Amino acid sequence: MLIGTTNSFGVYLEVYKLHVFPTTPSSTLSWIGSLQFASMCVFGVGAGVLIERFPSQLVIAVGGVLTGSSLLIASACKSPIGLIFTQGILFGAAGSLLLIPAVSMPGQWMEKYRALATGISISGASLGGLWLSFAVRSIISSISWQWALRITGLLIIVVSVCASPLMKKRVHVARREKIIDMSALKNIHFVLLFISTLLAAGGYYMPYYYMPSYAVVEIGMPSAWSANISSILNAGSVVGRIATGLLADYIGALNALLVTALISSLAVLVLWLPFKSLGTLIAAAVLFGFASGSVMSLVPVVTANMFGIKRLSSIMGLVFFSYAIGTFISSPVGGA
Repeated sequence: MLIGTTNSFGVYLEVYKLHVFPTTPSSTLSWIGSLQFASMCVFGVGAGVLIERFPSQLVIAVGGVLTGSSLLIASACKSPIGLIFTQGILFGAAGSLLLIPAVSMPGQWMEKYRALATGISISGASLGGLWLSFAVRSIISSISWQWALRITGLLIIVVSVCASPLMKKRVHVARREKIIDMSALKNIHFVLLFISTLLAAGGYYMPYYYMPSYAVVEIGMPSAWSANISSILNAGSVVGRIATGLLADYIGALNALLVTALISSLAVLVLWLPFKSLGTLIAAAVLFGFASGSVMSLVPVVTANMFGIKRLSSIMGLVFFSYAIGTFISSPVGGA
């Protein structure tokens, strides 16, 4: 539900731009979606500490209530600034309490098939984006964008609270240990991973945000195609995250990450940007969705392989800070 909501933001962006705030530049409206994921990553450092220090079930339940409530508040907003603060920053800050355990806990419980387990877990994010894109489009068409936010918020609260008892951590950190393990910053491998994920995150969400509206605004397709393109991206990502997890267990997570990063780049540079046709846009969405999912699913595996699972939650919080920088910069620049 969490990343699915973020992945389906392209549907909201198209509605905001064409119907709700038509005089507001796309670069301004894109800050809403950009700050969703960026805020998750910025506050991920603190979320990792909370997961290590407190019962994970409690942290996840509280995070679900706060995340859903942010969308309920957003539904009452009348301006882009209000949505930036609520649907963007508040949603992301609370969502960090759900994101960090979701990406770090599978690696704690699995060793031999760690990449596959993480891929299956993270594929739920794309599965959420797959059906949420159609659901949000349907609710907006039938009722309003405000009710789309309210219903999504209530679903996040219910699902998170019900699932929280199952989210049990395997490794417990003694309270006498450092609150945040900053020793990783002195490791050259961590520095290279940080820079790599920063660059990868810079390009990850732009297709999710702009391909749906591109189909309507640039190609001239009916508005329903914004949800169609968003769902194609997420469908490709569901399959891709599981497939790359299988691949990573055989050739290594880092090698699989390099291969999928190359494929993602080619999908954008060769299929999307040079053409303005529906066929190539669909092909680009399928290929990018399939390959780009590894940015979320394989980075936790690479991190666990490098630093072990004991402090994985807090170290993943540091890694996700690089995602914040890349996402914070890229989407508004892409909409300019």
